[in-house]
Amino acid sequence: MSIMELKNKVRVFNTISELQRVFGLPQPLHPLISLLDFSKVEVTAEMLADPFVMNFYCITYNEVSGCRMKYGQTIYDFKEGGMFFTAPGQPLKPVESAAAGSGFTLLIHPDFLRQYPLDAKIKTYGFFAYSVNETLHLSGKERAVISAIGKNISDELETAIDDITQDVLISQIELLLNYSQRFYKRQFITRKPINNILLERLDTLLDNYFRDKTALMKGLPSVQYLAGELNISPKYLGDMLRALTGHNTQQHIHLKVIEKAKEILTISDLTVGEIAFQLGFEHPQSFSKLFKSKTNLSPLEFRASYN
Repeated sequence: MSIMELKNKVRVFNTISELQRVFGLPQPLHPLISLLDFSKVEVTAEMLADPFVMNFYCITYNEVSGCRMKYGQTIYDFKEGGMFFTAPGQPLKPVESAAAGSGFTLLIHPDFLRQYPLDAKIKTYGFFAYSVNETLHLSGKERAVISAIGKNISDELETAIDDITQDVLISQIELLLNYSQRFYKRQFITRKPINNILLERLDTLLDNYFRDKTALMKGLPSVQYLAGELNISPKYLGDMLRALTGHNTQQHIHLKVIEKAKEILTISDLTVGEIAFQLGFEHPQSFSKLFKSKTNLSPLEFRASYN
């Protein structure tokens, strides 16, 4: 659903000042960036009762959460606290919100990043497209790092603004994002048993997709379809697979296609065209090209070598 379609259903905040005014919070010290320290300001469940859209970046770090958030059509729990990130234009609706513990919310308007390399780089951090159930869980040492950066940003905002202020704040934001990326990579490893279960579900989903001949009717499975079936975001699925297998989601799909193609080539007399259509390809040439790129053999050469 586009922002235009949402305007009649949810509150859209285009500026940080507007959001803080509506929520009864102190006005930001800078119009394009604000840090809400939970030890100094209170964000209540009543404030977050209605769905809303923020047209700026939001980074929230909370040691004790107890929240349930509606993101799209799915409700997620993230009661262990941690960090979550939203990019401009993403609709959010908390459906249960405990009082905030220690931590902060950092709001950054895209205009604050203009003419800095971070303006382009921030779009490469995949966690801004994760769902809220994919929150970043931090160790004690990691919490100390994030808290320290938050304090640096808060202190800088409370210092008289000069011609270096924006440079300092940009460097602190980038440091925060780089540490978050490092901690997410650690989380993919330490939560490997959970992610391995997710990987098993993905492979079962793909096996059934080809076994039930869904591919024949609907074509090759898309990344969005698989992520939707697993109730996770496409970005999180891709980053998880890279951490576990070294491949992104599209590459994982292709490997599964090749695996299934090899099976059909060895146990059936179907033509290459029939196999291609059965696996969801519109054109046999596309199937043959992918097969050769992955195996260094054409489908018929593979069949001959196997026999």
